[in-house]
Amino acid sequence: MFLAVDIGGTKTLVATFTNGGKLSEQVKFKTPKQYPGFISQLQEVIEGLSDNKFKGACVALPGRIDRENGIGLRFGNLPWKNVHVKDDLKKFLSCSITVDNDANLAGLSEARNVINDYKHVLYVTISTGIGTGIITDGNIDPDFAISEPGHMMVQYHDRMQMFEDIAAGSAIVKRYGKIAADINDQKTWKEIVHIWALGFNAMIATINPEVIIIGGGVGTHFKKYGKLLKDELEKYSTPLTPVPPIIQAKHAEQAVIYGCYHLAKDTYEKSHR
Repeated sequence: MFLAVDIGGTKTLVATFTNGGKLSEQVKFKTPKQYPGFISQLQEVIEGLSDNKFKGACVALPGRIDRENGIGLRFGNLPWKNVHVKDDLKKFLSCSITVDNDANLAGLSEARNVINDYKHVLYVTISTGIGTGIITDGNIDPDFAISEPGHMMVQYHDRMQMFEDIAAGSAIVKRYGKIAADINDQKTWKEIVHIWALGFNAMIATINPEVIIIGGGVGTHFKKYGKLLKDELEKYSTPLTPVPPIIQAKHAEQAVIYGCYHLAKDTYEKSHR
C-alpha cells in the first residue's frame, strides 16, 4: 500500500492506494490552523486506517517547500512557516516519505496519463488560487519545481496586478457573484478567458509546453470555456510561441492524491533497485 496526504488550506485528504494504483480508502478532515494540532490529528487518522502498513508515503503541501528536506517554508492559506513535515511523519511512519508542492503532484499525475503523446506538460489548476506543475518526461521538472506563475504580475485595467488575483476562481466569484458551475453564458466566459490569456500567453512563451492540462475546481467545467480559451490564445500566438493543445484533467479534483501515489511509488522503487 501507498499513502497519499493532500493538505489544503481548509481540508486535508488522506488516501491509500494499492501497489497497482487503485484508490482504496479516503478520509477527509478539517485542517487545523495550528501545525502541532494538525500533526496530532493526521497521526490519529493514519493509524485508524484499515490498512496502515505502507511501502511509501507522499505529502502534498500548498505552498513553497524545501523538497529535499521535506520542509514547508511558506503557505498561502495557512499560518504555518518552516514546518518539518517529513521529520514529523517519520515519528510514526516507518516507510519512505516524500514531500512536494500540491500543483507539482497534480501535474505529475495528469502528465503520466498522456505521457505517450506529450513529454513536456504544463498543468494549471484553477480553484481558489492558481497553481502550476511543469512535467518533463513524466517527472517533475527540477528547473521549474518552485515556480509560481500564478503570482506573476500582469497588466490589467491600466495597472500591474497579480495574475491569481484577477483570474482565479475566487476572482470569478468576486467579479460575477457566481462560481464557475453557475456560469453558462458565453459572454461571461469570453471575458474570463480574455483575462486568463494574460497569464497563459506568458507561460506559453516561457515554458513552451507541448500540451496544457487544466484542472482544479474550475477545471471540471472545461467544456464551457475550452474552445473559447484556445481561440483567445490564438489571437496572440507567434511562430515561435504557438498555442499547444489544451485539454481537461482526467482527475480534475483528485489529481493531487494520484500524484502523491506516483511519487511515493517512484521513490520506493528507486530505493529498492
